[in-house]
Amino acid sequence: MISALKWIDTDCTDPYGNLATEKLLTLDVREGECILFLWQNQRTVVIGRNQNAWEECSVRQLEKDGGHLARRLSGGGAVYHDLGNLNFSFAVRKPDYDLEKQSRVILRAAEKAGVTAERTGRNDLETGGRKFSGNAYFETRGCCCHHGTIMLDVDMDAMTGYLTVSGTKLQSKGVASVRSRVVNLKEICRDITADRLKTAIIGAFGEVYGLPVCKLERNRLRETDIVRESTALSSEAWLFPPRIPFTAALENRYEWGSIRLEMLVRGNRVVQTDCVSDAMDESLIRSVRDALRDCPYSGAELAERAAGATLSEEAAVTGRELRIQTAQDIAELLRTRIV
Repeated sequence: MISALKWIDTDCTDPYGNLATEKLLTLDVREGECILFLWQNQRTVVIGRNQNAWEECSVRQLEKDGGHLARRLSGGGAVYHDLGNLNFSFAVRKPDYDLEKQSRVILRAAEKAGVTAERTGRNDLETGGRKFSGNAYFETRGCCCHHGTIMLDVDMDAMTGYLTVSGTKLQSKGVASVRSRVVNLKEICRDITADRLKTAIIGAFGEVYGLPVCKLERNRLRETDIVRESTALSSEAWLFPPRIPFTAALENRYEWGSIRLEMLVRGNRVVQTDCVSDAMDESLIRSVRDALRDCPYSGAELAERAAGATLSEEAAVTGRELRIQTAQDIAELLRTRIV
């Protein structure tokens, strides 16, 4: 049970330092504690853990413009950050993880700022049918992180210029472009600012949980640890992991996201696999990828391996039912496409 609420913000706008801080806060969260971290990045495209950077972002143009490419620990799709965007992270131990309550903090804060909003779909917060906040989740060593964006006054031209959006994804949403699906809160509430929204979020944090909110001591994290993690998260090995040469590929889109399975087949056996996906349950995608290795190239056997991936871990932060459905859909894709 949550008994202590802590919050912390930062003036750092470097994505690697902020993602490193988020990871370390998540690993450091104590029993009964919920930590709220508020942060901003300058000109950054952040991709999901299982995505291919070259497919999601105009990497070279971003670099030419002095921007940054970052890969986060959670699943989900690519997002654009600039100083017109405010990011939030909730870090808790797994028994205290409550997605509905955490989302309610952001919704109540938006209401305090004059915006009526609701939670929709798998990971969106919307107002008037348009998205202003995308959310994602990860779990590590029994600790969970729920993080998301809040679009206040994001440069829409930069966002649409840097993000390379799948046509399939847009068609599945029934809209013509990225810009038509998202909205800056500044369009609705002219006097909203990042500082004003921070104050509203911290106030809503205490109201939703019914507890006092205290500022987190900055000495909880060591600067040397932040530098170490930041270096790892900005490394080429993390941002651009090697892709396998594949001889078989399957692709489809579902309610929970899109997936492309790539397999290197030698003889009648899968010797290497890769999964490119924007699914929120990033750990399941990696479990499926690992489960398919060294399996006979048979739709039935590959499907059985994929379906069994849900049994190897506890329910994910996205929920047990969604995890089972995701694995079943992947299994059906393999069963029906490989004969």
